[in-house]
Amino acid sequence: MMNTPYPMPNSGFGYAPAQQASGYPGMQQAYPMPMPKPMPPQMPAGMTIQGAGPTGGVQVPGLLPVEESYIENILRLNLGKIATIYMTFENNTEWNAKVFRGVLEAAGRDHIIISDPQTGKRYLLLMVYLDYITFDEELAYDLPFGQSMESPSR
Repeated sequence: MMNTPYPMPNSGFGYAPAQQASGYPGMQQAYPMPMPKPMPPQMPAGMTIQGAGPTGGVQVPGLLPVEESYIENILRLNLGKIATIYMTFENNTEWNAKVFRGVLEAAGRDHIIISDPQTGKRYLLLMVYLDYITFDEELAYDLPFGQSMESPSR
């Protein structure tokens, strides 16, 4: 047994005594022990999740709808179009800002791939440097949560 000058209460209900919680000898406080964190809900065996749209969003029952209007998804809906991409590279002594123009070939969470139709050269551009993108034609855009871009009838 531990040799202590103060009695150690032991209630047996998940409480542990604090080591002299106040400045007064013999006075101790009990604090609840941390509770285990709840586990996330598990999918039943054999259950599959189907995509919610052309951008591959996933809707899980009981959770909020997945937002699909991220830049990468909008760009994926517009592959093959000519894009002008404006980027800023901080602390660069050669050039601070640069403009890239080419055919949009692919887009991921952190990158864009375009190709120059005249030279065939391809560029892998990092999204972290992206300022904005312009297109010379109308964009394909699916609004999230089943909304439509059509104007309401009057």
